[in-house]
Parts: sequence; structure tokens; C-alpha cells
Amino acid sequence: MTASALERLQAAFSPETLRNTGHRLIDLLASHLDKVQKSEGRVLNWAEPTENVQRAADWLHSSGSEPLAERFEQLVREMLARGHNLHDPRYIGHQVPAPVPLAGLFDAVGSVTNQVMAVYEMGPWATAVERSLVNELGGIIGWPAGQFAGLITHGGSLANLTGLLTARNVTLSGVWERGLTGADRPPVLVVQADAHYSLARAAGVLGLGTGQVVKAALNARRQMDPQKLDDLLARLRHDQCSIVAVAACSCATPIGAFDPLDEIASVCRRYEVWLHVDAAHGGAACLSRKYRRLMYGVEQADSLVWDAHKMMFVPALCAFVFYRNGQHRFEAFQQNAPYLFDPSAPGLADYDTGLLTPECTKRAAAYGLWGVWSLFGRELFEDMLDRTFDLGRTLYERLVEASDFEPLHEPECNIVTFRHIPEALRQAPPQILDQFQLDLRRTLIRSGEFYIVQTNLDGRQALRVTIINPLTTAAHLDDLLNAIRSVGRKILNESVTSRPQ
Repeated sequence: MTASALERLQAAFSPETLRNTGHRLIDLLASHLDKVQKSEGRVLNWAEPTENVQRAADWLHSSGSEPLAERFEQLVREMLARGHNLHDPRYIGHQVPAPVPLAGLFDAVGSVTNQVMAVYEMGPWATAVERSLVNELGGIIGWPAGQFAGLITHGGSLANLTGLLTARNVTLSGVWERGLTGADRPPVLVVQADAHYSLARAAGVLGLGTGQVVKAALNARRQMDPQKLDDLLARLRHDQCSIVAVAACSCATPIGAFDPLDEIASVCRRYEVWLHVDAAHGGAACLSRKYRRLMYGVEQADSLVWDAHKMMFVPALCAFVFYRNGQHRFEAFQQNAPYLFDPSAPGLADYDTGLLTPECTKRAAAYGLWGVWSLFGRELFEDMLDRTFDLGRTLYERLVEASDFEPLHEPECNIVTFRHIPEALRQAPPQILDQFQLDLRRTLIRSGEFYIVQTNLDGRQALRVTIINPLTTAAHLDDLLNAIRSVGRKILNESVTSRPQ
């Protein structure tokens, strides 16, 4: 090894380098959050993809002569200047939160020391932290201690896949070994019609096929209709069609509709069908005395998904999968890996997460959640959920009062969908109004003034807001409506001036 190579290795692993750069990092992040939370810049630092890719590549190939700590600071400043500012109260877009900043520091402990999971002995404390949170949240859901089980995966999509894989293996006995063969009629997965696309994706991965996803009808509030579900399951049973599961939503993505879980569970019990609940967004309502009612009946689910990196306000990714019957946790996978699992200590297998999830090596995803809970207590999560859900109602009331806005539903949570229809477009054809909503959103987010998203409801383009920053206020929502009006006027004026004379 050359002297220069050894010098690089020593610098890369130097505790003193970590100390110097770490101090700078904390100062940079604190200053950044101070400005962002005061909305002193743009929400989205928009640049064309090709520009950002080229800029990132330039750093890879530049050779700085400055000390490592200074070079590190330059890189961090570039990252902050070109990233998305979710801690700005004007970020009210996707279901991705402004996380509690301290959660990131706990995550950093796991990242720097590389605490990984699969077998208990590789991540003893990471495993203990995960298990403690599974036990705590399972009790809050309403299950007796020792009877349920759970684990953490990297994201709600993987969590849905894991839960439905278990449902498939329990429902279709022997399918893990022999595959989906021999059935006169292919089995189906029944899902809420507005369910997240990850459920259909899971059906494809599980070998069921996306064509075997049957959408359960909705009521006027875009909730799964229990009576129509009953009729659907009766038809499927009459046709001797195997049903892997019914997948309900708490809540569904488009407008945040919470399905009536208690009634749906009764229907599923009648037909002896597995009930899976995608509560990636709304599961945290279980922590709120005010909004717990939205999750009524959740304890009857056979499997449940709950993302902490949504409404528990920790960094991505940290998604829970729960099983009401704890024995089902070993049904997802049956494999032999003697180099991982120690036959001399069979009692540890219950703590080896590699037996329960598609992942083998898994990061210590729960450190941030565990740290924040341990610092502030359970009450903080109730505070954050109540505030953001309450603001969803506030925005709805503002929309009802405004003659140039049209709310498309009465919100149950912090997701609100609406349209802006200025006087000049009151009589416009649907396609003009649809394009106007898309132009509004694109122009608004690229201005950096607010960040919202778009959606399509029953063929209509609409604007969609998720209030997922506890620092957002009613005043910010008033500013949002005024910003949309301003952008709308600009778009209409430009369309008039560009019209052929």
C-alpha cells in the first residue's frame, strides 16, 4: 500500500475528522432549518433534471485542495441549496413529513456505526428498539400482549407486500412450495377502489396478477361500502373463487377517506376472508384521543400496515407490519440459511428479523422514532397529528367560504382536494378547467412559493394538499389561496395576450 493510499484511509476513518465535520454539519443544519422554518427562501429549489445531474457529476470529478472539513461544508451547502425544504410551513404536498429534526440525529448513530439487522447478534440494540416499539404500538391498536406480532420494513409498499404475502400463504395452503398451480379459477385480491397502487403491484409480485385485483365499490364519501363488499364476496364465493384478502384503507390516498373497518371486518368474518388494512397514513390516529374514532375496528384486522415516516413525523423509511395472530409472522417465508441463523440458540430465532421480511440486511430504521418517543413521550405524536388534522378542517372551511374555490370533499384528516375556478372560467368546458388546475400547480411549485400536488378524481383534475408540517398555520393556508389566485390571474392574462389577434 502506498503512503498516499494509507493517508486517505486514515483520513476517511479519522474520529477527529468526524468531530470537525460533525460540528460544522450541526451548525449548517441548524442555520438552514432556522431560515426554512421562517420561509426565508423557496420551498422547492427547482432546477431542470439535466442541470442537477450535471452539477452532481461536476462535484464527483472536481479536485479540491482545501482541507477536508472545508470541502465537506461546501458539499453540504450544495445539498441544502438544491434540495426540497419540507420544514418550510408552505410545504403541503405529498404525504412526506417535516420530520422532528432530532430524529435524524438518532438515525445518524445507526448510520455512522452501521447497526444492521437480520440476526439478533448483528444488531442487538436495533432489534430491541424495534421490538419495543412493535409491542407498544400493538398494544395501542388494541391487541393483548403476547398474542400479536410485528416488524419494520423500508416503506409502506414493502410493508403491504409483506402483509399480503403472508395472507397469500395462509389462505392458499402450500403455495410457497408449489406456486400458484392447479386452481380452476385464479385467486383474487379485493381492494378498496381508491387503494394505493402498491397493492396492485403486490398482486403482480405475488404471482396473482394485476388482472386479479378486484376493486370494491365505494360509497358517496369514497369509503369502501360494506354492503356492496358483502355482495361482492358472496358472488366470488358462489363462483368458487379463492380470495387472498380484502384490503381496506385507513386512509385512502386521493382524499384521505377512512374505511368503516368495524363493518368491513364483520363482512370478512362472515366469509372467512383475511382482512388487510393499509393504514400507512392514518394509523397514527390511534394515538389521538380526538381522532381515534377514525380507526374504530382496526383491532379486527388480520394484518396492518402503519408508516411512522408519515404521521409520526420521523425520517423515511420506517414502516410497521402487524399481525393480529402472532403465529402468522413466520408464514411469509420459509427458508434455510445456516450461515445466518444459529441452530445452537433456537430461542433467538424469534428475534431474527431476517425470517420475517424480504430484506436480509436491514438498517436500524426505528432509532429515530424510539429516540423522539423517549425524549418527548407519546403525547408529542398526538400533538402533531391533532394539529395537522385540525388544519385540514380549517382549509376546508376557507374553501367553502371562497366563491372562487370548490372543495371536492369534506376532509376526515389533513388531506384536502379542491379546484380553483375564477369568475372568468365559470362557464369554461371541462377540459379547459382541467388544464388550468395542472398549469396552476406547475407554475406555483416552480415559483418556490408553495408546494402542493395534483390528483384526478372521477376524471377531473384537481389540486391536492396534505398538511404534514406541524408548523403550518391558518395564516399560511390563507396565503396559499391568495398565491393560487395570483398565479391563476397570471396564467389567464398570458393566455389572453398570446391569443392570435
